[in-house]
Amino acid sequence: MDALKIIEQGSMKAEAPQIEVGDLVKVHVKIKEGQKYRIQVFEGTVIAKKHGGINETFTVRRVAHGVGIERVFPVHSPVVEKVEVIRNGKVRRAKLYYLRDRVGKAAKVKSKV
Repeated sequence: MDALKIIEQGSMKAEAPQIEVGDLVKVHVKIKEGQKYRIQVFEGTVIAKKHGGINETFTVRRVAHGVGIERVFPVHSPVVEKVEVIRNGKVRRAKLYYLRDRVGKAAKVKSKV
């Protein structure tokens, strides 16, 4: 088990992004097109954080053209270039799955002051 922990420590990012559930974030993702890579930005609200350590993931939700889109990003993945926190959210839940049923202003998260 110690060997696995050593391997995990080596593949974890030195500075993991400090994000919390409810935050509005921009996730910069590397996308491969042919031989080239480009950065695509996915902006939305963090609705869940799961697991821990090397397996830690966070789910980001946004609404585009009236359709809800959710993506799950591994925190320590080399595909995730960087995560920018735009606004910190004030929430009282660990998972914000109830936002899936809300439309318009009801789907907003209040910001911390």
